[in-house]
Amino acid sequence: MQNKVQELTEKIYNEGVQKAKEDGESILNEARQKASDIESEAKKNAKKIIDEAEKQAEKLKKHVEAELKMSINQAISALKQELSNIITMKAIQPPVNETFANISFVQKLVETVVKYWAEKDIFDLKVAIPEVKHKEMEIFFKNSLLEEMNKGLEITLTDGIKTGFKVGPSDDSYLISFSEQDFINFFKVYLHPKTTELLFDNK
Repeated sequence: MQNKVQELTEKIYNEGVQKAKEDGESILNEARQKASDIESEAKKNAKKIIDEAEKQAEKLKKHVEAELKMSINQAISALKQELSNIITMKAIQPPVNETFANISFVQKLVETVVKYWAEKDIFDLKVAIPEVKHKEMEIFFKNSLLEEMNKGLEITLTDGIKTGFKVGPSDDSYLISFSEQDFINFFKVYLHPKTTELLFDNK
């Protein structure tokens, strides 16, 4: 009887151990599978993150390159503009300054403009001259444009211009300026494109 009980006990024990062993193996295998799945998912997520980071890095690189290229082109364009302006002014300013320093030239210019208007029977006219030149110009008007002055030509002094003169109707509805700076600006419009072309010929 005792032997049967012992056999039964050993059998139950062995079956329990075997069951526990099988359950342990099953749990271990399941754990290994889950770990493998987690690792695989982590690798996928890591690859996705890396791929997205590389895309963003490439996108940022292209954006920076485009911005840099645009900034460089703008800087070059501004430099060309500045160089062209400097050279154009070097070519224009000295001769224009010298010309307007010649009072005879200014007087001849005034005479030409006034007589052109007079030919159209327009005498209700005003000529504004620099205050610093009024003595020389006053003598000139009395000697060369006396007839026009007697018919209504008005002479006024202004400190708004240093060289040249302004001309327009006596009612001040408009004034046409013939100053040194006006001529410089006029010539700049024509010479600047040609100067740029000569300096930076792209052919």
